[in-house]
Amino acid sequence: MSGVKNSLLRIRAIDRALKSVSKPYPSLKELIEACSTELYGEGDNTISVSCVEKDLKTMRKNHGAPIKYCRVNKGYYYTDKNYSISDAPLTGADEAALRSATKILRQFKSNPLLKEYESAIDKIINRVNISEKIEDKAVDRFVQFETQEIVKGAEFLDKILKAIKGNQIIQFNYNKFQDKDSKIRRLAPYLLKEYRNRWYVIGKSELKGDIRTFALDRVSDLEVLSQNFVRDVDFSADNYFKNVVGITTGKDFPKVIQIETNEVLSKYLLSQPLHHSQKYMGETENGGHLFEYYLLLTYELVAQLLSYGSQVKALTPPELIEKIKSESEKVKDLYD
Repeated sequence: MSGVKNSLLRIRAIDRALKSVSKPYPSLKELIEACSTELYGEGDNTISVSCVEKDLKTMRKNHGAPIKYCRVNKGYYYTDKNYSISDAPLTGADEAALRSATKILRQFKSNPLLKEYESAIDKIINRVNISEKIEDKAVDRFVQFETQEIVKGAEFLDKILKAIKGNQIIQFNYNKFQDKDSKIRRLAPYLLKEYRNRWYVIGKSELKGDIRTFALDRVSDLEVLSQNFVRDVDFSADNYFKNVVGITTGKDFPKVIQIETNEVLSKYLLSQPLHHSQKYMGETENGGHLFEYYLLLTYELVAQLLSYGSQVKALTPPELIEKIKSESEKVKDLYD
């Protein structure tokens, strides 16, 4: 349990103790017991005196809690009997943060995977919008979030997720872009993955007996079968996509890749790496900037490097250079 969460639980326990009618004016010892019970259960008093004293200070300073110590009753109390930490007013910074967070939540509300949380998200959004105090029109004018439509196939996310959790086989019709007719597929689903606003399901193919990736926008008539499967213990989502840019994997081994960029692109890559394996190797003799990666030679990698245009040059391996040359020639031919 994180320190932040521990602190919040202690503050909540202190708040209840200070509002208790049956045991008014709790002593410091009683506050420690209340906090210990909240975190660890009865009989555990491992929380220190200084820890609770800091919590009291935080409640006063950050939440405006009217906490006083009564020398007569030898305990703490709220000078305002109607006060509760849950009703404490938000600071200006709190209001701005809540407003921004609400805007972010709105972007994800229509995601099928978050359907069960839609009611809670609506309550937060409505609560923020009802209060004039935290209605900051400047956010709408000066902050623009990227809005993306839910793509075809997203309606299957909930079904697939349940199948993954329940270790159940799924069956669907799949239509590759290059094929006119769809084919029936059966899959033991292991993972749902999003890439560039498209969803994919990864699992073991019943037909091929190996791990396959299927794009949900090419799936139709999906159903969850009653047939169960035993998950392959050797499959690891992190390892499966460890050396990949994009969604394509294949059976090849990753290779050491070196690219040379101009100064502008080098700054961009240093601030936002192309892949976690990225290593900056320094400047080249001709003033370029050298980067090294350990990756599979996927379609997405080639497309990404091509998108940089003349700002980048592939140095190794030869296969990557040929792929980029070939695609570049095809593009050139379109304009000849």
